Amino acid sequence: MSNILELHNLKKYYATQKAVDDISFNISKGSIFGLLGPNGAGKTTLLRMITGIFFADSGDIIFDGKKFDPLNDIVKIGYMPEERGLYKKMKIGEQAMYLAQLKGLSKSEAMEKIKFWFQRLEMQSWWNKKVEDLSKGMSQKLQFVITVLHEPKLIILDEPFSGLDPVNANLIKDEIYGLAQRGSTVIFSTHRMEQVEEICDHIVLVNLGKKILDGSVNDVKQQFKENKFGIKLYEVPANLDSSAFEVVDQKANALTVKINEGFKSNDVLQFFIQQNLTIESFNEILPSLNDIFIHLVEGTKATTRAFQKI
Repeated sequence: MSNILELHNLKKYYATQKAVDDISFNISKGSIFGLLGPNGAGKTTLLRMITGIFFADSGDIIFDGKKFDPLNDIVKIGYMPEERGLYKKMKIGEQAMYLAQLKGLSKSEAMEKIKFWFQRLEMQSWWNKKVEDLSKGMSQKLQFVITVLHEPKLIILDEPFSGLDPVNANLIKDEIYGLAQRGSTVIFSTHRMEQVEEICDHIVLVNLGKKILDGSVNDVKQQFKENKFGIKLYEVPANLDSSAFEVVDQKANALTVKINEGFKSNDVLQFFIQQNLTIESFNEILPSLNDIFIHLVEGTKATTRAFQKI
């Protein structure tokens, strides 16, 4: 699979801060890519360089096989920033039409696509409303439509589910999947790790301006697993002493065990089978992205504090 976007050694320094410090990664076409990091990590600066709002101090951006040209390539990108950019006094239909034409659509093309998306997201009755009359969730749906209606090759969504109720969040999530299936690439930036875990194919984690993690969601979870398994029994034996594992948690008849070095999951199963116990379920416990995120970010902070003391 070829790449829609390649970042090579990007740097963006301010007077007292290295906002982006020599970051490189690639994004495959048609993927849903998670860009993660705590506040102040450098995510927003990266996104603004990818959209041509900021220029890098050094490094290269390759967009769809060629060096990124902000003036010409911006029409192939849809950017939904966390800070909303809607005109509060303008009617919604007029605003959608105006912004669609700014993206290069003719009036007839814009009308066709606006009607399609308004119907798809149940917004038909909104045409003459003003943005200032919308709830936060309704504004979020409008912002999403304006971002995607010109069918960009690259779609950047910064906290797209903010303010949405569960029903509309699922609606937007389904549309994100659909856009990727139809060939668009999505960069998804959020603090909600459970959403990343569910939606994204690949993630990059940045902190203090540096990339500290890069990989598929499954590979990352495998990389940080701790050899823990959950086992549920119909009856828990009195004796749980084994050289193969140690019990790290127990709730009623559900155990969490950590397998000792040199042993395998089959050794754990064999221990209980030999006692003629009925096993209801047995599964590997992988760390959540939230746990990995906290572990890596806190580790980076500790290392930084240590260097500052030297």
